[in-house]
Amino acid sequence: MNKTAFSLSATQVITWGQIVYALLFLVIAWFLSRLMAYLVVKKLLSSLRISADSRAVIQRVLFFVLLILVLLTVLTYLGIPLATFAFISGAVAIGFGFGAKNIIENFLSGWILMSERPIRINDVVEINGLIGRIMTVGHRSTLIKRNDGADIVVPNSQVLESRLVNWTLHDPYIRTSVRVGVAYGSDVQKVRSVLLAVMSEHEWVQKEPEPVVVFEDFADSALLFDVFFWVSMDSGREMRLIRSDVRFLIEQKFKDAGIVVAFPQRDVHVNFTNPQQLAGLSERSHD
Repeated sequence: MNKTAFSLSATQVITWGQIVYALLFLVIAWFLSRLMAYLVVKKLLSSLRISADSRAVIQRVLFFVLLILVLLTVLTYLGIPLATFAFISGAVAIGFGFGAKNIIENFLSGWILMSERPIRINDVVEINGLIGRIMTVGHRSTLIKRNDGADIVVPNSQVLESRLVNWTLHDPYIRTSVRVGVAYGSDVQKVRSVLLAVMSEHEWVQKEPEPVVVFEDFADSALLFDVFFWVSMDSGREMRLIRSDVRFLIEQKFKDAGIVVAFPQRDVHVNFTNPQQLAGLSERSHD
């Protein structure tokens, strides 16, 4: 263990024992740094009103600060000056940059996401047609849990470059709508009153902003109404389930109020003013 591994100068040598001790120190210090960063965030900052993503940033920064201190301690123990690694580290960085371009890009993108905070932990986002909740923003990728329970791992660079919709960036409220068609001849004012009554009774519909009923169109077989309302994503209930509950309640209220939900129908007009047509129909009836 006391044999010389390599020499830095004529008077400065590194033994195998120093290398072994330095490696053991690095491994132990690595785990202790992670544990210390976790405990600081978990124990000391849990009582403060700090968001989950801010705690994740603090934990990550603290871990890297401790890791840098550990590396400097190891270099001091070995007696290696930082200037020794100036040329070597530059060459390694260039080679590593070409060989691990995507890894470095995703790593830097992760730090940009955590610093600019276009997304936060527990935000509901939509990316490439997929809707889910942000679980973690890691060094290389972002974990998104879809509404069906599937976990999607998206590289951080794609999160930055893709057109991402954050439904809960500034507030948890989302506007949605339900469309219903009633039969021609229905009392439209009564339809509007029933729809507003449904909105006021539903527990997940927000009272502010108020729901709005829009007479959308005179369709082929129905009078179309759209009711717009706001719900909170903090309720923990899927949007489509809330819309389904609203439709169930609308159907029941319409039935109680005698309002008929429209269905496709056609009016057929037969012109019997042409004598030839009348003769033709008479012959067919005799046959």
